[in-house]
Amino acid sequence: MAHIDYYFTVLSPWAYLAGDRMEKIAAKHGATVTYKPLDIMALFPRTGGAAPKDRHSSRLDYRMQELKRWQKATGLPLTFQPAHWPTNAAPASYAIIGAQVAGGGNTGALVQSVLRACWAEEKDIAEDAVIKSCLESAGFDPALADTSLLAGAETYPRNLEDAVAAGVFGSPTYVVDGTEVFWGQDRLDMLDTFLADA
Repeated sequence: MAHIDYYFTVLSPWAYLAGDRMEKIAAKHGATVTYKPLDIMALFPRTGGAAPKDRHSSRLDYRMQELKRWQKATGLPLTFQPAHWPTNAAPASYAIIGAQVAGGGNTGALVQSVLRACWAEEKDIAEDAVIKSCLESAGFDPALADTSLLAGAETYPRNLEDAVAAGVFGSPTYVVDGTEVFWGQDRLDMLDTFLADA
């Protein structure tokens, strides 16, 4: 049985545009998934990247073109310049980490709910009420927003180190069995094919 380590930031429009496709692919092939939210702004300089605000205008222009293309292709509602972006990604990331450990809900649905809150619903995903609402909608105890702080604070930086060691440099990235790396939601079809051939 294959295992997918899913590295992402809750600030990523590309992770949002993945929707639930990775989860469907994993289910189809019987693969397990570990969700590994990370600090993308700490990842970029360690792997040769740059924060969006520091990128050349040609890169930013192309990013916007691609966002519009993929929004149309996926049909997902998308606010191209959210009111609360960027924001502090840590609180929502901690909640995802804590929820995954606690169980009892749908971690994939939680991740998608947080991303949707940022990229389609104009909500600040650093706010406690928003995080609790996302937890509850995915079948988790909203109190995890408070009780998962310690576990999240320990695991969040570890996810960053794991990502660097695995060759991850952007979000979303799917790493199969620690060796095969798929960067970007536009590589999900290739992930599907790889798992089918494995």
